[in-house]
Amino acid sequence: MGGRDAGKTRAGAEWVRSVVEGPRPLDPGACRRVALVGETVDQVREVMIFGDSGVIACSPPDRCPVWEAGRKRLVWPNGAVATVHTAHDPEGLRGPQFDAAWVDEYGCAAVDKGTNQPNKFLDRKSSESHLPFYSTGARDELIQMQYLRAMSEHWKDPANNPASTEYDGRMLDMSRAFVWAYDTRPYPFFPNNFAKWSDGENYTRGHWINGRTAARSLASVVAEICRRAGLVSFSTEGLYGYVRGFSVEQVTDARAALQPLMIRYGFDAIERDGVLQFRMRDGLKAVPIDPERLAVTSELEGTTEQTREAEAEISGRMRLRFVQADADFEVIAEEAVLADEATHAVSDSEINMALTRGEGRQIVERWLTEARVARDTVRLALPPSRLALGAGDVMELPGEGDEGPALYRIDRVEQSDVQLIEGVRIEPQVYDLADIYDELVQAKPFVAPVPVLAHFMDLPLLRGDEVPHAPHVAATAQPWPGPVAVYQSGTESNFTLNKVINARSTVGITRTDLPAARAGVFDRGGVLEVELVSGSLSSVNEQALLSGANLAAIGDGSFDKWEVFQFAEAELVAPRTYWLHTRLRGQAGSDGLMPSGWPSGSNFVLLDGTPSQIELSPNLRRVAQTFRVGPAKRAVDDPSYRETVQAFDGNGLRPFAPAHLRSARTSGGTYELSWIRRTRIEGDGWDTPDVPLGEESENYVVRVHQGSAVVREQVVSTPAWSYSAGMQVADGVTAPFDVSVAQVSAAYGPGLARKITVTT
Repeated sequence: MGGRDAGKTRAGAEWVRSVVEGPRPLDPGACRRVALVGETVDQVREVMIFGDSGVIACSPPDRCPVWEAGRKRLVWPNGAVATVHTAHDPEGLRGPQFDAAWVDEYGCAAVDKGTNQPNKFLDRKSSESHLPFYSTGARDELIQMQYLRAMSEHWKDPANNPASTEYDGRMLDMSRAFVWAYDTRPYPFFPNNFAKWSDGENYTRGHWINGRTAARSLASVVAEICRRAGLVSFSTEGLYGYVRGFSVEQVTDARAALQPLMIRYGFDAIERDGVLQFRMRDGLKAVPIDPERLAVTSELEGTTEQTREAEAEISGRMRLRFVQADADFEVIAEEAVLADEATHAVSDSEINMALTRGEGRQIVERWLTEARVARDTVRLALPPSRLALGAGDVMELPGEGDEGPALYRIDRVEQSDVQLIEGVRIEPQVYDLADIYDELVQAKPFVAPVPVLAHFMDLPLLRGDEVPHAPHVAATAQPWPGPVAVYQSGTESNFTLNKVINARSTVGITRTDLPAARAGVFDRGGVLEVELVSGSLSSVNEQALLSGANLAAIGDGSFDKWEVFQFAEAELVAPRTYWLHTRLRGQAGSDGLMPSGWPSGSNFVLLDGTPSQIELSPNLRRVAQTFRVGPAKRAVDDPSYRETVQAFDGNGLRPFAPAHLRSARTSGGTYELSWIRRTRIEGDGWDTPDVPLGEESENYVVRVHQGSAVVREQVVSTPAWSYSAGMQVADGVTAPFDVSVAQVSAAYGPGLARKITVTT
């Protein structure tokens, strides 16, 4: 049952050994005369006898047969003989009275005229790749089906496969007959997974029966519909077609069920002598009509009336919707237009059938041509002697001048003293399907319904060109389902697509604590151990580090608690586990968020450009929004989606904490506080006397803390403040106490604060 390289030859060779060998090398086996049958002598010799899996290769030295080339036979040590026979000399099988035979499997490629040479196949990598004799190379599953049906029915007939007088069974045991080729790779992943299997492109015109055994012949489908409708007297003889899939979704009558099939395959239903006959519109068996023997009637002006509809009555552009076969069975459309058609009007139609794209194209082209030809109609009268002609028959009228004869299908008959016939012009060539190469469609890969781990990060400006109020999102999953969708809603319904994430981020979990450290200098403390969920890390030199490489974020999982830092060295110590050395802490002003230590189990995200910002309008800053994150190839209500509700502050607008906050006590008991302003934008330049302000105005909020209570809050416009003795008495403050300073943004409000403890 296997396809190529599945071991069929080895199985056959071992079977031959099992029937000819006895318990010991010279003991007789069950069979003494065996026929080895193949297409040619060379094929039998090179494959079945001397091949890598042939009889000789499979036989141990003390049981190995000897090849007698002159007599084309194998001879075993126990006297058993296997002779070579070929399909080119079938008469050579007569006479020897074989005990057993090993015959090649039978099969036929799904290609035009495949039965002319059933063994031929197309494979660009094979030197034996050939089309059958006189084949156009078009895809044709019907000829493959007819070949297999003919083989099965022929050998099922006792006249062709008689019962043996020597053993209990027929001459050929069809239960041991196998078709070339059934492939164990599951359909439709084979042939549609091009990345995994390179021979998938050969499927459309190959011998494979995968995905084809469930198809039906047109005649069998029509017969089933008739029988289900209670019809007994009908004939499907002469109906030919390959039905991949056909759905009748509603309870309806047989006529409605048959109509799509009649339109798709081009056949008619006519009644003859109480029998409903189905005929293809192929124009065969046309009945010649002699104009000299037509009847004369007052119903006609002359003996014949020929008419042609106006071009405006037909559409020159047609679109057909159908179910695409061989992949995900999605509804697609094919459109065709006549070469001389200038209109944009389209005639739409749809059929609930499984078709390939090439078949859909063939159908619309046939319909357009058929409609153009059917503009010509004829009316004539036949004498009573031609009563045998009826609706559905094809008549042939002589042409005018140099024109050849014209064929008309009889569509209407009125009987009185004469037969009044109405016919529609047909061209049999219309029903010869155009040779359109059918490319194999690639099926969508399976998307595992795995949840996606997503981190929303409301980060400060890292490059300076980001949208300041929009958060970043980093996503990962095991396994990665492909594109990840982020949906957004102001409520818990009516979600709209916000963003599609095409690549997963490098995300992990810390396995050691990370104590606080000074910002702006190298942190050479203990290692930070990180176990990654996805991605990998690498070391960089100092120059690359100072240029912004290896930027990462560590946080507690909430959207706004992320410290941005860098690392120079990443040492792989276990699978997906790294030790990070030589760090730069509190980057991009995040030192104001640095706790006394990040505990083991904190979240780690590499900010290498993969985490990106979502779309968020400015009016939704600090407004709670519901987000759902999951595989983009699954619906937003799929259970794999995770939901979170977040309101983002827009930390790209947040001022940095001031630097170098100092306090000095004067002799009068006044505390003089000073600090240095920092900026969130363009603060890396050294060629200006001060960094840009980055805000509409310079303001700071100063807070005095006594214990956990804020006893004074004041806004100042310069980076200095005096806390007089009188203020201290009014506030009831005694040392030690804390003072915090934060720069104020008109858009954001107070930013991160710097705190100092005043002791004396």
